[in-house]
Amino acid sequence: MAGNLVSPLELGQRLNKPPVLSSRQLGWNGILVEQCQCSSPSSFEMELPAVSAHWLNLSLGRPTPLIQKRDDRLHESIVQKGDSIFVPAGQPSYWRQHEGDICCPLHICLKPELIEQVAEASEIDAQRINLVNCFGKQDLQLHHVAMLLLAELQSGGIMGRLYVESLTQVLVIHLLRHYSTVTQTITSGNRSLTNSQLQQAIDYIHTHLNRDLSLAELAGIVNISPTYFASLFKQAMGISPHQYVIQRRVQRAKVMLKKTDLAIADIALQVGFSSQSHLTQQFKRVTGMTPKQVR
Repeated sequence: MAGNLVSPLELGQRLNKPPVLSSRQLGWNGILVEQCQCSSPSSFEMELPAVSAHWLNLSLGRPTPLIQKRDDRLHESIVQKGDSIFVPAGQPSYWRQHEGDICCPLHICLKPELIEQVAEASEIDAQRINLVNCFGKQDLQLHHVAMLLLAELQSGGIMGRLYVESLTQVLVIHLLRHYSTVTQTITSGNRSLTNSQLQQAIDYIHTHLNRDLSLAELAGIVNISPTYFASLFKQAMGISPHQYVIQRRVQRAKVMLKKTDLAIADIALQVGFSSQSHLTQQFKRVTGMTPKQVR
């Protein structure tokens, strides 16, 4: 079976919709985000082999009639802007369209291992997880996360790996809660970080603020899974690892602005921001002022 699966990278080719934007060059962990080209209105019919990843498709354009086959039954719908179509990994799909086109669709592919990791952190047997096919569903929370991922893709990954991994965690948990047959509560159990573990993680963040930190890197410091770490860190600190890192970077930049004559662009890079504009954006969000106003 595995040999017959279509890889996420082949998906756009099979659909004859080459991506305008793709995260494949950004090295995002376990997730591929691609925005595909709009094409002229046309009819088509295709049977798509099973994909090796969980495949989420969001329409970003005008309403379009679309037919999908599941369990030997045809399901017809008018796909509206923001509607989501979800096809679990390993499931082939059939599509037919008489007219119109789903304009600029956004494809998000997730490795099954990500789902398994979150399930494990929630003490759910991964073998019991059964993600279900969904066709033309309005899901505001999912759409919001997808738009944040698209914005990050459009920016060229300005916010960094930790931000994308945090969004990916939110997306996976949402899929488990709303697109699966799992009825068990998605939690992180009754565990918590010890004071020593929390201090280790914080010390590591402070020491490596200038790096493009990842959840896996931070979780490895205290020897727990990335999913556990993200949840338990927020439980202990009241904010996510990504938010904490941004706050620390802003605070360090503030000190450097007051105590050194370094150019703002140099300070931005030294504290881990991708550019001066990225520093300015986050600095103003956290402090209400621009770096120039502080200096």
